[in-house]
Amino acid sequence: MRSKTTSLNRGMRGSPRRGEIWWVRLDPTLGSEIRKTRPCIVLTSDVLNARRRTVVVIPLSSTPTESPPLLIGLPSLGRPAVAVIDQIRAVSKERFDKRLGAAAPTELTAIEDGLRDVLELG
Repeated sequence: MRSKTTSLNRGMRGSPRRGEIWWVRLDPTLGSEIRKTRPCIVLTSDVLNARRRTVVVIPLSSTPTESPPLLIGLPSLGRPAVAVIDQIRAVSKERFDKRLGAAAPTELTAIEDGLRDVLELG
């Protein structure tokens, strides 16, 4: 009997960590949700990421122009990329393919600030 191999087993070593950027398979989607396999930044804490089967991420787009609070630039990636704040979602770890790197601490802070503004968290 052939064993199931998920992307979690193929691409990941342990759990994703807060601030890391991973290729994540977002399909299937509905309506105006960002689709395809694309880079996403991990937002949930390392403790939750280790214990839960889902991870909260924000998809990235190659739109070169940032427009806070909805589009937060990530220059540390070395190519034009923005975090699309209003597309935040929880995804299964099985959707994760490959780690690309990590955001700079200042970029993660800017994303947190954008989330507070978009969600009116104060």
